[in-house]
Amino acid sequence: MLLLQRRSLFTVAAAAPLLRATPGHAQEALTVFAAASLTDALRVLAQEWQARGNSAPRLSFAASSALARQMEQGAPADLFMSADEPWMDYVQQRDLIVNDTRVSPLGNALVLVAPVDAARPVTLARGTDLAALLGPQGRIATGDPAHVPVGKYAQAALTWMGQWDALSPRLARADNVRSALLLVERGEAPYGIVYATDAAVSQGVRVVGTFPTESHPPITYPFALTRRAASNPQARALLAFLAGPEAAPTWQRFGFSLSR
Repeated sequence: MLLLQRRSLFTVAAAAPLLRATPGHAQEALTVFAAASLTDALRVLAQEWQARGNSAPRLSFAASSALARQMEQGAPADLFMSADEPWMDYVQQRDLIVNDTRVSPLGNALVLVAPVDAARPVTLARGTDLAALLGPQGRIATGDPAHVPVGKYAQAALTWMGQWDALSPRLARADNVRSALLLVERGEAPYGIVYATDAAVSQGVRVVGTFPTESHPPITYPFALTRRAASNPQARALLAFLAGPEAAPTWQRFGFSLSR
């Protein structure tokens, strides 16, 4: 894995002078590829960016893996916002991003959710028998661990608990975290493993347990400019805004933690 270039919101704040629209670029519509878990907060931030006199960015949401592979195949994006470091490493190794713009300003938590009408607290610790909670036919919805970040975190947490071998065949493997959340909302899975921020915006599920931080790698969100936008000051300004202190209150309102 590449040596991660992680800088805080306060470091990125040094780019604040770029936040004003640049003549000649002010009307360009930038394309942002962003992890599905960023959907709600990023839509609000895009409106805030537009309210500052900038063109509304085009937002494309999907699993980080899907977006990275689209970029590899030539899909035009100006910013990439991943839900984990490995998929940012993936595009960096292929020279698809501007390396010195890479920052990791956000964090998240991993939670177990259940439908509202069946939500009962679950203690998530080593040895907790989640398989018994599922019953004979129940499954746990999460992202596909083969390529979706939330699924990778879920696999790590279940392995730490000693439950991976029992539960791996009983996963409902979704294409992204929002699809996993939907399976629980619809009652198609009695439990789901998602990010705390996704659970917070859902009216159909409740958090029944939070996985200990030591059970999985830190959940961080790296952002970077793509090579396509390397010389575009407006793209740099948008990145500085999204990773800087002016966007911080919105990220926090949606439940994300801030890197220091």
